Amino acid sequence: MKKTVFSLALATFGLGMAEFGIMGVLTELANNVGISIPSAGHLISFYAFGVVIGAPIIAIFSGRFSLKKTLLFLVALCVIGNAMFTFSTSYPMLLAARFISGFPHGAIFGVGAIILSKIAPPGKVTIAVAGMIAGMTVANLVGIPVGTWLGHAFNWRYTFCLISLFDVLVMVSVLFWVPTLYDTAPTHLREQFHFLQKPEPWLIFAATMLGNAGVFAWFSYIKPFMVNVSGFSEASMTWVMMLMGLGMVLGNMFSGKLSVNFSPLRIAIVTEVMVVLAMLALFVGGEHKLAALGMGFLCCAGLFAVSAPLQIMLLQNAKGGEMLGAAGGQMAFNLGNAVGAWFGGLIIAFGFTYSYLTLPAALLSSGAMVALLLYGQCKTKRPLQAVTE
Repeated sequence: MKKTVFSLALATFGLGMAEFGIMGVLTELANNVGISIPSAGHLISFYAFGVVIGAPIIAIFSGRFSLKKTLLFLVALCVIGNAMFTFSTSYPMLLAARFISGFPHGAIFGVGAIILSKIAPPGKVTIAVAGMIAGMTVANLVGIPVGTWLGHAFNWRYTFCLISLFDVLVMVSVLFWVPTLYDTAPTHLREQFHFLQKPEPWLIFAATMLGNAGVFAWFSYIKPFMVNVSGFSEASMTWVMMLMGLGMVLGNMFSGKLSVNFSPLRIAIVTEVMVVLAMLALFVGGEHKLAALGMGFLCCAGLFAVSAPLQIMLLQNAKGGEMLGAAGGQMAFNLGNAVGAWFGGLIIAFGFTYSYLTLPAALLSSGAMVALLLYGQCKTKRPLQAVTE
């Protein structure tokens, strides 16, 4: 089982590199291709659109093949998308390549979780899935800083060429270390949608989307922010990105530790409050390097600290449609990425300085906090309704 978990962790490492790696080379890419920073930011949004559209489509058709073949096909799409992005010669081609790269993202997480649920011993499924997801957090800590250094020292294309080659290695690991399994669960598509008749899952989707949008309105443009506002050199961005990645890793770990004593809802609400305050502090003190690093670290920690609680809440409220709920969570997560990058691009396009990126970020994160508070209100009212009925 350990080899299978490691193979899936490699897959999520590649996804993390592809999704977040562009942020560390955004300036070089824009200058090299001859586009504006907001236009380059749209490449982040198109990756997210690929995830949003790809997750449900692949979920519908993947049942016809073994989980291993489905996974190989998905990773092959990653290879194609990142290779196409590496050799793109026009802006439309760049957009198409990012869309293809994002298309298999959500489904890889879903297929990987099903595989681990079938091979993990009883009581070990959560640990196995956490091991798979760890690949993405490690990508933010190690992979993305390396990609940032490559883009600065040589060319941004080297970063995505490396990602494409890495995904080839992922395919090899899947061939040798992932067993051939089938998802034998009966599929009743209409029944899977029943959980959406309640407001709770929609509020969780909203919190996921708005929370991610809040962080990504700033994080999508972290390099120009840190260089132009905080005064960091471009060469130092490798270490800045590494610190942000450490925040994501520790945020995910700390959230897991807190879940022993606190409910997922409480962790999620407190995390969103922290992100809002950190964004406002960035607006006020972003010109100071230590403040920028500290508040940025907290924002990135919050990005992954809230992920697990929201996933748990989603599964709790998607009975009978867990797979669709999981796909919906990935869609909301990446739609938030797209919305956040778009809002940040608008701020820049309207002529505001990079400092003002933090204001829509704080506003969107506040929206996530409101959605979570409404969710808590719904959950307290429902038992009372059940008693009166």
